[in-house]
Amino acid sequence: METTPVTGLDELDKHLDDLIQDPSLTLNPKLFDDVELQLTESNIPPLIPRFLPRLTTVLKQYTEDPTAIVNLTIKLLGPVPFEDVFSLAQSDELIVALDSPAPAANLLGMAILHKATAAPRFISFFCTHPDLVAAFIRRWLVAPQVEVGQKGGKVLGDLLDIDSAQPPPPPPTRPADASHTDLSIRRAPGEGTLWNLLFRGPHMYALLIGLVSGRHPDTLDNPRQLSLAQGRVLRLLPRLAAIDFPAVSHSHFPAPPTLALFINGDATNGSFEENGAENGETHPAPAPLRPPQPGEGLLQFAALRLVQRTDLLMHLSLVDFFETLVALMRVTAPSADKLATLRAVVGEAVAGDEVLREALLSLPDRTVEEEAEDLRRWLGEVLPGEEVRLAVR
Repeated sequence: METTPVTGLDELDKHLDDLIQDPSLTLNPKLFDDVELQLTESNIPPLIPRFLPRLTTVLKQYTEDPTAIVNLTIKLLGPVPFEDVFSLAQSDELIVALDSPAPAANLLGMAILHKATAAPRFISFFCTHPDLVAAFIRRWLVAPQVEVGQKGGKVLGDLLDIDSAQPPPPPPTRPADASHTDLSIRRAPGEGTLWNLLFRGPHMYALLIGLVSGRHPDTLDNPRQLSLAQGRVLRLLPRLAAIDFPAVSHSHFPAPPTLALFINGDATNGSFEENGAENGETHPAPAPLRPPQPGEGLLQFAALRLVQRTDLLMHLSLVDFFETLVALMRVTAPSADKLATLRAVVGEAVAGDEVLREALLSLPDRTVEEEAEDLRRWLGEVLPGEEVRLAVR
């Protein structure tokens, strides 16, 4: 098969060699961009050994904006399998990329981790590096850039999907609406390693809860970042509930996770407010946010206690969360426990929240005609005794 010729390769060769010799040289982003725009599936493979090692070397030592280098690197990494990429970028180097203030470096690290979705065993290998997992979770939730948060949610959702030990759902009997297209991408059960680490490992779960409750240094006294973190969890949670409802709706801890775990790395009797920040300064405790109680999962915590409903934008995010959750739960396998949990959560949420109640009851009027009647019946089960409206068509 003929490959499309790429112009500018010799110039890029020399530029990379010069940058390796002297990282302080001025980068020529146009040269990187021009080569990247010419890359195709057919001409990438022979260029991988030629450029990828040197691009990796430049990234490790370049201190300015790496966007042009990262974009070309991501393009070349497309056909490279996870184990080969991980041999080029070790765990510590990926953590550096995820911790970088440059969003391009964050996106590169996430693109590499996304390759682990090729097989459950790669995800299990990823979980043998808990510091890397923690760096990824933290960057997903605390990145101020929208594109980094969106990429992180996509990567985590896909990793947990492929890793899920639950059997994949059967194919739909008829086309579903657009909100259901990401219900599942796995074709066989996974190993459940990442699920266990996130939802049964106290350190990782405490990190997650601390970030979204405003008790982690990255979200403490930072209302905007806290809102971003909460919104990202609310957007991902319906998909996770569709993949493994018991995992997100039931706690695996006999008591609420100790929030000090994510600060000191082990269980202590203190909290962040008592221990102070890393620089020795102390801060007042954030607004009280009751942590998940024994037996209560992330679903109940996020749905009922995470959002201050006086915040109009966050309230809109909460309404969208409930609409997506209820719609997705209809097309997952039926379960008495699932229905009972949904009834309890939705019932408590709509009590005193007429905006949310009206949004849910009017869902059938805002969905595709083929699903409206089924959704109306499902809402009748989730909200028994409520009048679910269905517009005349």
